Amino acid sequence: MSYLLRVQLPDRPGSLGALAVALGSVGADILSLDVVERGAGFAVDDLVVEVPSGALPDTLITAAESIGDVHVDSIRPYTGVLDTHRELELIDQVAGARDDRMQVLVDGVPRVLRVGWSTVIDVGPHGAYRVVGSPSAPQTQAASAPWMPLEKPAVLDPEADWVPEIWRSMDTKLAAAPLGNTGKVLMLGRPGGPDFRPSEVARLGYLAGIVATVLG
Repeated sequence: MSYLLRVQLPDRPGSLGALAVALGSVGADILSLDVVERGAGFAVDDLVVEVPSGALPDTLITAAESIGDVHVDSIRPYTGVLDTHRELELIDQVAGARDDRMQVLVDGVPRVLRVGWSTVIDVGPHGAYRVVGSPSAPQTQAASAPWMPLEKPAVLDPEADWVPEIWRSMDTKLAAAPLGNTGKVLMLGRPGGPDFRPSEVARLGYLAGIVATVLG
């Protein structure tokens, strides 16, 4: 069984090694690591760890937080391996698609940006509507999007009145970015968290901007 573990730890030599030893003490094997964000004296990393069958994820949290100044932001089951070139691969897939490029985009974004689902939203005569959605996107759609048009990538208030109740009940974190000057936006949902980091919102903006150019 593999898990995606997001941890905040001191940005100093030896911290990651100590974390690896602590996780190894409970039988966990680190398969890959991705630096999400670096700040003043801290780093936020995503680690894919494999644990023996039957092992409880709580043991990973306990082991990680046994090290001083280490905090586990979230832990989720994971079925893939992190790839530092994933954004470029998705852009290439969208550019090479013969059919609905926008569908290729939303199908790939959850894997690339590690979210639960993604959709493209537009505004028509009757308000906001979903253009396309990933297979994991919720059937319940937002009846309105008062935050559109969107000028730059942003975190959306998950408790706002326009957010469907079922999204709120699942503690879904939301972020969105404009697809160029089309008026459409790429929206992400992360049920259960964690919160979107500024660096993740920036990456979303870069990806949306490049894809908008590819889509023409």
